[in-house]
Amino acid sequence: MTSWRGVGASVWFALLTACAAAAPGADAPGRRDVAGEWPAYGGAAGNRFSPLAEIDRGNVTRLAPAWTYHTGAGVGAGQPEMSFEATPIVLDGTMYLSTPAGQVIALVPETGAVRWRYDAHVDIHAGFGDFANRGVSAWTDASAGTGVACRRRIFAATVDARLTALDAATGRPCEGFGARGVVDLKHGLRNAPDDGSEYEETSPPAVVNGVVVVGSGVSDNNRTEAASGEVRGFDARTGALRWTWDPVPQDSTDPAYATWRGPRAHHTGAANAWSVITADTARGLVFVPTGSPSVDYWGGTRLGDNRYANSITALRASSGRVVWSFQTVHHDLWDYDNAAPPLLVTLHRDGRDVAAVLQATKTGMLYVLDRDTGKPIVPVEERPVPASDVPGEVASATQPFSTLPPLGLHTLNRDSLFGLTPEDLAACRATMRRMRYDGIFTPPSTRGTIVLPSNVGGVAWGGVAFDPARQIAVMPVSRIAAEIELLDSTKADLAALRSRPARIAEQYVHMQGTPYVLHRALFVSPHNIPCTPPPFGAMVALDLRSGKKLWEVPLGDMAGLAPEGKGDALRGLGSVVLGGPMATAGGLVFIAGTVDRRIRALDIETGRELWSAPLPAGGRASPMTYRGADGRQYVAIAAGGGGPFGRGDALVTFALPAAAGARP
Repeated sequence: MTSWRGVGASVWFALLTACAAAAPGADAPGRRDVAGEWPAYGGAAGNRFSPLAEIDRGNVTRLAPAWTYHTGAGVGAGQPEMSFEATPIVLDGTMYLSTPAGQVIALVPETGAVRWRYDAHVDIHAGFGDFANRGVSAWTDASAGTGVACRRRIFAATVDARLTALDAATGRPCEGFGARGVVDLKHGLRNAPDDGSEYEETSPPAVVNGVVVVGSGVSDNNRTEAASGEVRGFDARTGALRWTWDPVPQDSTDPAYATWRGPRAHHTGAANAWSVITADTARGLVFVPTGSPSVDYWGGTRLGDNRYANSITALRASSGRVVWSFQTVHHDLWDYDNAAPPLLVTLHRDGRDVAAVLQATKTGMLYVLDRDTGKPIVPVEERPVPASDVPGEVASATQPFSTLPPLGLHTLNRDSLFGLTPEDLAACRATMRRMRYDGIFTPPSTRGTIVLPSNVGGVAWGGVAFDPARQIAVMPVSRIAAEIELLDSTKADLAALRSRPARIAEQYVHMQGTPYVLHRALFVSPHNIPCTPPPFGAMVALDLRSGKKLWEVPLGDMAGLAPEGKGDALRGLGSVVLGGPMATAGGLVFIAGTVDRRIRALDIETGRELWSAPLPAGGRASPMTYRGADGRQYVAIAAGGGGPFGRGDALVTFALPAAAGARP
């Protein structure tokens, strides 16, 4: 998560903010159609897959809008821009969703009628770096009697860092949890936040066997000793703190401690888990995807591999004890957080079933890890990468590369650059000529560096979906680069730099505690179109039985961002994608997340687009599906991603005509 204060309005603002939610909790089965529910952010099994098949490849073309609900958040007069990115959950005949402004809403899933609405009264003018919320989690207290208040609880973490427990039946706060239903997550951190917007919550918590596990979002480019990124477990009944795990190790006996070198290394902030923390209730584990330590682009005060940062770490949910940890990036200098939620899957290999975790990354790689040990199931190779030429910096000599096919763009040369016009192409080539670029993992430099993939490249927080029968993993991939330059802070006049006419998403930030001012921008042409070769965004499918890429197709387009009369030149060239996929037993993949503001259904075996529909704003979210009490299968998507995705507050649902979708 990155702070963008001072950047100014820009159509690309939303493309450069990143920050996502939780997986199955311990909810007791009741009188309900379990197969037709979507009980947690990642679905019933944490793999973004539904066994529902009423909507299939043969009838998906008949899918039509069913009902739409408007939250009212982020669209009224005087409201700042927000990103409505929630994935609703549906269980026991009720849909639950959240808004970035702190409302939690219960709806009738067949009609969108409101059952109750809770408002946490977030100060919407506080200047949050990533003004988003991606959903809620549910838990049932099996020890409470039927009909007792708060037997089933809805947990929501608001952007201003409050953890709230609500009665699922009424929406009233659970009085016995924390202080009248609320726990203030800013209290008790190793490094306290410096203001009201440095520390946030954008993801729903994980709930495992009576423990609520939360991470955090940290504005990690402002200072080296930013707010700390502890992951914490709270008692689901009382809100009492059970345990704390710090991804910047504080115990000298921890094997990871020595991988943080320097007198202030263990004071480093961030390395937080702002993305989905995924739960395995059967094993009593949570899988925590951590991000980069502060600051993102210079690590002179935190030399070494910085283990636990940029990692997938399995924690014992009851105690916070580390079971295993796998690092995807050593000594991160590129803002390569693990943004995608860890995905829990069962692989069929060599005649047996293997419990695995899939982790897709901003680097455009997919790691396949054993769920019990963290060891790679698909081999990972440590390969040499470019060295840093910045005084005081020591980049890692190697990085871990998955041996699966790359998901995104890993190489770039001047001849492959894209330009909407000859002038655009010339400008892109001139920029690349003056900057350093030695391939993937080229470190930031004082002359300027092309970083590919960028901090929104590869697989972002939308993550992966998995079809267990076909053993196919699908994911959206963005193919865009960034420009990173480190300016001498003793010579850089920040006020003058910020007063210049700004390119889209251009940013100057004094990284306190370092000798540098960060200058960052997207690698785009004067017409604000990516210089990288198209497609700018794609859907990619990997067959995990063979380890081969099954298909890759452009996803969406950015024609709406082109200058007047130039849009047709961008048709079919793909869009940067900020949103996730969902797979179903009907042989379909549903995906929104594109700038052209549509939701699509693709054939999971071929990638062929079978259906699409317009949305009132971009669906910068992940879709979900459920079966209503009327027997119809519904697909729902939050439409309101902000920036070039457009302002919106609509939850839009689709279904087949009643006669086609209903079943006895």
